[in-house]
Amino acid sequence: MEFRPIERVPQAFQQSVSAEEIRAVCHRAFSNGVEPVSAVELGTGMYNNVYRVTLAGRDRPVILRVAPEKTRQFRSERYLMRNEYASQPWLAVIAPLMPQVLAADWSHEVIGRDWMIQSHLDGIAAPEHLGTYPRTAWPAFFRQMGVIARSVHDVRGPYFGPVGGPGYGTWSEAVIASLEEIAADVDGAGLDAADVRKAAAVAAHDRAVLDEVTEPGLLTGDLWTVNVMLDAGAAEPTINGVLDLDRTWWGDPAADWTIRMALAKQDERVAFWEAYGERDRSSAAVWRSLVYEVRHLGAVRLERHRLGNAAGVKTSYDAVAAVLADLS
Repeated sequence: MEFRPIERVPQAFQQSVSAEEIRAVCHRAFSNGVEPVSAVELGTGMYNNVYRVTLAGRDRPVILRVAPEKTRQFRSERYLMRNEYASQPWLAVIAPLMPQVLAADWSHEVIGRDWMIQSHLDGIAAPEHLGTYPRTAWPAFFRQMGVIARSVHDVRGPYFGPVGGPGYGTWSEAVIASLEEIAADVDGAGLDAADVRKAAAVAAHDRAVLDEVTEPGLLTGDLWTVNVMLDAGAAEPTINGVLDLDRTWWGDPAADWTIRMALAKQDERVAFWEAYGERDRSSAAVWRSLVYEVRHLGAVRLERHRLGNAAGVKTSYDAVAAVLADLS
């Protein structure tokens, strides 16, 4: 088998599996003796190891995703692949855009990590292809993003919190638990988590404002350009694939990463709101958005630490301080 992993230093968060392990995974997934003839690791993901695997006798490749070892996962990011798998039936509203799950294994009998095999999506990643269109065409892309986000957010669930659990009876419980988990991870990374803990304390003190959210909507968790595929031959930017929705949650749609990114700049992305609809601008909604922003920034801090971005970790403290000044 031709095997092309990405070479990394031993201290890197992502560590490739071996060619032998990929062969064993394929034997488990495809019981008719299908053999992998090539496996190329893709560098697009920053959490799971992702491989494009070509199988003997099959025209189309498949995508193998391998989760980090459990001991390498932050508690706030534990079992993200399992969460994504549990989310599939709830994401039926966008099923035509998503890869199909062909096999998944949490047993660790074949390799000591969770893994999932999915169908290969056609198209080109949006960060690579969107820039080939004139900027005058970009609003069409962001309107499509608005349609997708709205359709997902309108799905209602049974509890608050990660789709795969644990579930909470109130939105405040889910948000506070998430902030506390992020703070514990920051502590565990040898960083100062006092600012995230302060946000959790403020949220607990004014939990009634959070609990004005009584219906759990489905949050994509990570939907933005990096997780979108575009039709390679379309005359205007056309979304034909959505992937890696492993951070799905039940809660307030305004807490979704998608909403944060749609508000980040006043450029072509304002077209997002033309399709998505008006957002809540009440004082309570603004206060909740500050709590959500600390949660986002805490997760960003952990990701930057994982990637060895010390400067980015440092700037996260100033960003959280600015939010806390408005939240207090």
